Amino acid sequence: MKLEHLATEAAGYLAELQSVRRDIHRQPELGLHTPKTLDRVLASISGLPIEVIRPESDRVDPGSGLPMTSAIVRITGGAPGPTVILRADLDALSLHEDTGEDFASKIPGLMHACGHDLHAAIAVGAIHLLATHRDELAGEVLFLLQPGEEGYRGANAMLEDGALGYASGPIVGAYALHVTTSAPLGHFLTRAGTLMAAAATLDVTVKGSGGHGSAPHLARDPNQALVEIVSGLQTMVTRRFSAFDPVIITVGWLVGGERGTSNVIPSTASFGATVRTFSEENLVAVEAHSRELVSGISSAFGLSADVDFAIVTEPLVNAPEHVAVAERVAAEMFGRERFTLAETPIGGAEDFASVLREVPGAFVFVGACPPELDPATAPYNHSNLARFDDSVLPDAAAYLAALAFARLDGASSSG
Repeated sequence: MKLEHLATEAAGYLAELQSVRRDIHRQPELGLHTPKTLDRVLASISGLPIEVIRPESDRVDPGSGLPMTSAIVRITGGAPGPTVILRADLDALSLHEDTGEDFASKIPGLMHACGHDLHAAIAVGAIHLLATHRDELAGEVLFLLQPGEEGYRGANAMLEDGALGYASGPIVGAYALHVTTSAPLGHFLTRAGTLMAAAATLDVTVKGSGGHGSAPHLARDPNQALVEIVSGLQTMVTRRFSAFDPVIITVGWLVGGERGTSNVIPSTASFGATVRTFSEENLVAVEAHSRELVSGISSAFGLSADVDFAIVTEPLVNAPEHVAVAERVAAEMFGRERFTLAETPIGGAEDFASVLREVPGAFVFVGACPPELDPATAPYNHSNLARFDDSVLPDAAAYLAALAFARLDGASSSG
């Protein structure tokens, strides 16, 4: 298989992939229940020589109570061999879109601000290429169509429901792409080792006793303790953790009392924070240290506190040998100048990390910043102003398909 031929062929898919992307963008769906999105993808690959598996699951979306929707597409090659896993996530975000695009979201409060609509279209293109050239595949590809990446642990749900068990042969690699507005259009970026952070949520409620603002000695003021805890957490991350394996705690909301009622001491005060680490060891340690700090400060004020620490996803770690495949494929298809090895990880999180804990592989970013914008200042993924350029879709689809071809070819040659 001449990998560069895939890019040439995929260029003819642009109109169809753009249609898929924009249809999905107009009708975003949240969480684990994304039936319209999944149906649009499946309709676009209907009639191809593939097998569509709809795994049985008793899981429901925690927000709507509706059943989880997912699918696995199997592309069987012309010769027996191992299995490669590919993945596309399908869910949107709770965000009101302000891009002004003529295909903007029609669902109030929901938006594809992280590019998962593009991922769905990329999957359609990659599946078409793999199915068209299946006789040149030395093995099989399982393509996971996954809901619930945005904080719903959709990857974990599919894994726990046995997604990898559908593989006919040994799994020799797993790959996924993610569009970003922070890289030039059509540019590929990744790194070996930790690429993305682990994420967790930290929610704290300090419990005291309310009173009048003129007599704080007769109350137990949770606000004062809350302020000390928030400040103490920022000191903790610089004194309990190495600067070379950092921890980030960012408080996103605080509530203590009623707005406009300045002379009342509330009985409780709360805050919520996002936590990021770049190692599993620190993910464990930051929970223990946070609980210790909250308990200590609350006790010093004569108060108590409830702490809820929930892991969203572990660090995403790329296997060096699979990053080498990603680099070689990009160079062969598009030229080495369109591929960058990042020097440092990024603080974003991604639940494909769970797949890579089971199967070595690589996660690769692809730039989708509109050419009229500067990637350094363009609205970032998750912004209600984030815009992505559809012209990246054919190259991204060809690249994802090529990763599967290259890995299966390499496994066959080495075997």
